[in-house]
Amino acid sequence: MSITPPLLPDPRRHIMQFLKRQGEATAGEVAEHLGVSREGARQQLQLLENEGWVSRHERSAAGAGRPAVAFRITAAGDHMFPKHYDQLSMTLVDAVAEQLGAEALQKLLVAITEQQVRHWEPKLAGLTLPERIKALKDIYVEDDPHTAMRKDARGYVLVERNCPFLNVAMRRPQLCAITVNTLTRLLGVRVVREERFQDGDRRCVFRVLEDQPIDPAHHRFELEQAA
Repeated sequence: MSITPPLLPDPRRHIMQFLKRQGEATAGEVAEHLGVSREGARQQLQLLENEGWVSRHERSAAGAGRPAVAFRITAAGDHMFPKHYDQLSMTLVDAVAEQLGAEALQKLLVAITEQQVRHWEPKLAGLTLPERIKALKDIYVEDDPHTAMRKDARGYVLVERNCPFLNVAMRRPQLCAITVNTLTRLLGVRVVREERFQDGDRRCVFRVLEDQPIDPAHHRFELEQAA
């Protein structure tokens, strides 16, 4: 996935690019690079540090002098630079399917589903069905503001307005079966997608079919039927 970096003011963006090339730099080195005062560079670095994009450490002095404070990009800050996770994901999925066959790909999807189920089961223990549905709105992202639980005349639905894996899901929709099967296993009833990003709906709607209970221990992974 090509991640779009936050829109930073020019000085901070230039500092991030400089630190990326250099590995680390002191406020003095940043000041020299930008053509600004050390105090100005320190202020910009402090803002980047407060935002979690850079961290400071002591750089050993060559002689007996006081160690210099240098700044380097944090793991969070590194995500401001372009990444291509989507392409890697699709390459891996295609490689499994092409080299090992469709059956191997499905086994991979089953294994990922099992991991998801094991992760969530302890968190859902003892909860009612509505409580489990509400908890599972965070299935992709903790405290996800873009996924909500709703009840209508037909029962409960999870409405997802932002898919963090959308680029991959649009091109390899079979991967969405992981979420459908995970929800089915964890809720103990069948779950289907009524609306799909892939169909131009601009959201995914997962319908919880309370009248169709399943046995989680014996439920078999199913790919979604083509719309």
